[in-house]
Amino acid sequence: MTDVLLAVGTRKGLFIGHRRRGTWQLSGPHFPAQAVYSLAIDTRGARPRLLAGADSAHWGPSVFHSDDLGETWHEPARPAVKYPKDTGTSLERVWQLHPAGPAAPEVVYAGTEPGGLFRSEDRGETFELVRALWEHPSREKWVPGGGGLAVHTVLTDPRDAAAVTVAVSAAGVFRTRDGGASWAPSNTGVKAVFLPDQHPEFGQCVHKIARDPVDPDRLYLQNHWGVYRSDDSGATWTDIGDGLPSDFGFAVAAHPRRGQVAYLFPITADIDRVPAEHRCRVFRTSDSGASWEPLSTGLPEEDHYGTVLRDALSVDDADPAGVYFGNRNGEVYASADDGDSWQQLARHLPDVLCVRAAAVA
Repeated sequence: MTDVLLAVGTRKGLFIGHRRRGTWQLSGPHFPAQAVYSLAIDTRGARPRLLAGADSAHWGPSVFHSDDLGETWHEPARPAVKYPKDTGTSLERVWQLHPAGPAAPEVVYAGTEPGGLFRSEDRGETFELVRALWEHPSREKWVPGGGGLAVHTVLTDPRDAAAVTVAVSAAGVFRTRDGGASWAPSNTGVKAVFLPDQHPEFGQCVHKIARDPVDPDRLYLQNHWGVYRSDDSGATWTDIGDGLPSDFGFAVAAHPRRGQVAYLFPITADIDRVPAEHRCRVFRTSDSGASWEPLSTGLPEEDHYGTVLRDALSVDDADPAGVYFGNRNGEVYASADDGDSWQQLARHLPDVLCVRAAAVA
């Protein structure tokens, strides 16, 4: 069985799991008493690099990196992510860390609150603000979501390093095709059910987006009410929520190799944020959202109330694929067979905020 590194960010530190010869071991916490809202495992270099966006109540947010699978961590002497003085604002949180594709091996993006995107060209040690998104003409009308005004999702196109898609809560999807020099909203078909005009150009509360591994033009989107698919890189979106017990939720992930396969964790409602029907289940589609099947073998069968947040559902790149999720009950579950069966890796952790996993040598 492939060795896997699992990183679990919680409200009170980072926990790291290693699967070696089929056996899991969990260590931590790293960054004790710090909330870890974002993680990335960058496997593009000679050795994997872990990136963590940790937030100290005393010292504030920072981006740390490790080149020895989490044994030691390094923080730059100067803040890695810092808003320029002329913006009149300061960093509140790093919500997303995203290594770009193989065409840009040193590039890492950081999505932040208050609604900014930063770009690094040294694998996450220093970042610069992407000005065109920060200065977008629509920005003055962006409204914070429940968690704040945040760029929480960044996707790069594996075919084109200049093509980047972001999701902003609560401004919706924006895309660039020129490396960030210009941006356009891309929300056609996605509803904003909480607005008088439910189909605005921007203003949707998109919760998460994932890209299909076989057809890069196919994207899956979990909205604040509504599950959608795009077959044209996000230019237009189609509702694929039929067959789910609820189309509200936070997380979505795509299989690392199999096309048309994606995973969700449905939540009852925006005003009742617990698992749909009080059952701990991941739902999988194998036909791009035409149908959905519940995956629950090995998961709790009794009533369950552990909410899975937007970055707390993830996949690794092993074969078969590992699927992982953590919840606000402090539980972490893992599947080593594409989601067909599950085992509990941890319980009684602090709130799980984000999960990342990757096969490692």
